[in-house]
Amino acid sequence: MAMANKNTGLLVCLLIIVMDIVAGILGIAAEVAQNKVQHLRLWILECRDPSYEAFKLGMAAVVLLSLAHVIANLLGGCICVWSTEELDKASPNKRLAVGSLIMSWIIMVIAFSLLIMGTLANSRSRKSCGISHHRLFSVGGILCFIHGLFSVAYYISSTSTLEEEKKINQHVAPA
Repeated sequence: MAMANKNTGLLVCLLIIVMDIVAGILGIAAEVAQNKVQHLRLWILECRDPSYEAFKLGMAAVVLLSLAHVIANLLGGCICVWSTEELDKASPNKRLAVGSLIMSWIIMVIAFSLLIMGTLANSRSRKSCGISHHRLFSVGGILCFIHGLFSVAYYISSTSTLEEEKKINQHVAPA
C-alpha cells in the first residue's frame, strides 16, 4: 500500500513538473513567434501585426499552467492554518506546505496574468498600436518553471503533513 502511494506521488510530481516545463517552453516560444512579426517602434510606442502562432502558443501555456496548478492543489489536499499560534505550533512539513501554497498562488497569478496579456495582445485580427509589451511571454514562461517547483513542494509537504496528522490521530484515537 505504501509503495502504491509513493508511485502515485511520484507520478503526480512528474506530471506537475512536466506540465509546468512545457508551459514555460511554450511561453518562451510564443515570445519568439511574436518577435518574428513585423513591427514599427517609436520610443515607447509600438505598432505591430498580431502573431497567430504566438496566440496559439500563449493559450496552450495558459491552459497547461492552469491545469498543473489545479492538479497540485486538488491532489495535495487542504492544509489550513487559522492563526499565527497554530502556525507556530505546526510541524516543519505543515509550515513548508503553507509557504509553498502561498508562493505557488502568487506566482500562478503573476504568470497567468502575463501569459494572458501576451495572448490577448496577439488575438486581434488587425495591426495594433500602443505601449510596447515586450517580454510578457518570456517572463510568464520563466515563472511557469518556478511555479512547478513550488507546486511540487506544496504537493509533497501537504501529503506528508496529512500522513503525519493521520498517524497522530490513530495514536490518540485508541486511548
